[in-house]
This record gives sequence, C-alpha cells and structure tokens, in this order.
Amino acid sequence: MQLGRVIGTVVATAKVDGLEGVKLLLVQPLTKHLEPKGEVIVAADGVAMAGEGELVYYVSSREASLALPQTFVPVDDAIVGLVDEIALHGEDRR
Repeated sequence: MQLGRVIGTVVATAKVDGLEGVKLLLVQPLTKHLEPKGEVIVAADGVAMAGEGELVYYVSSREASLALPQTFVPVDDAIVGLVDEIALHGEDRR
C-alpha cells in the first residue's frame, strides 16, 4: 500500500464494463513524511469514496484490479481507504 492525496477528478463518459459507477481520481503519491513523490496517477475509487484533498492509501498492479467491486477490471491503481492520521516517531500528521 502507498499513501497519496487526492488532487482532482477525471471524467470519462465511456468506461470498460465493470468500471461503471467507479470514480476516477487524480492522486499525488506521497512519502511517509507526506511529501510529494513521483508523478500524479489516476486511481479508481470504488470503495473509499474519497474527495479532493483527502489523504488516501492505494494499491497498484494486480492488487488494484482485485480492490474494486467487480474484480479483474483493467486498472493500474485503486484507492482502498481513507487515512485519518499518521503517527511517525510520536508526531501526528494529518
């Protein structure tokens, strides 16, 4: 699992079977210190219902295709949860 912050949405009027009703979100991957890491990704969100600005955790590759209501759909990344807080060496990070 990896950390990321939702920074926007993707609107797609045509989707492959199995992705109907699944939100596509722009996510900035983050380090454990919540600093930007790498390129922005598009992640499918079929379970967490994340919104812009929220801290999320996501999975990639095969795990992403298993994380949606209909499994084995063609996605590279999928959001699997919302992060409430991170405690790192006694510090809370939100």
